[in-house]
Amino acid sequence: MPLEIKRREREEIQILDLKGRLTVGVEATTLREVIRELSEAGKMRIILDLKGIDFIDSTGLGGMVICFTTVTKAGGAMKLLNLNKRNVELLLLTKLTTVFELFNDEQDAINSFFPGRKINKFDILSFIKGNS
Repeated sequence: MPLEIKRREREEIQILDLKGRLTVGVEATTLREVIRELSEAGKMRIILDLKGIDFIDSTGLGGMVICFTTVTKAGGAMKLLNLNKRNVELLLLTKLTTVFELFNDEQDAINSFFPGRKINKFDILSFIKGNS
């Protein structure tokens, strides 16, 4: 299944709803191109909603890191939302949970861009305990 990316905006935060697989080839390239376009347009606050992503391979993961680096170097931030169990385990295994901020709730992810707003971050310890 090819990667589908739907763009939307809430409170000047760019939300990319991803659906399909994030793998080697056109899928990873497409995500990088979309992030580059947003970056060039000055839209530097980005949330990747991964609810519709059922599989991420090493190239897809690398593409996400490249996107994160692109946005961060330009003074922005990129956060991840709605990862499934397998994808959380992949981020834990690769220690990328120390790089990406993870969220289960869209409003919490949006609030994380605004100092002073209450947020509930993804609780990795609870996730691990709940899936043991």
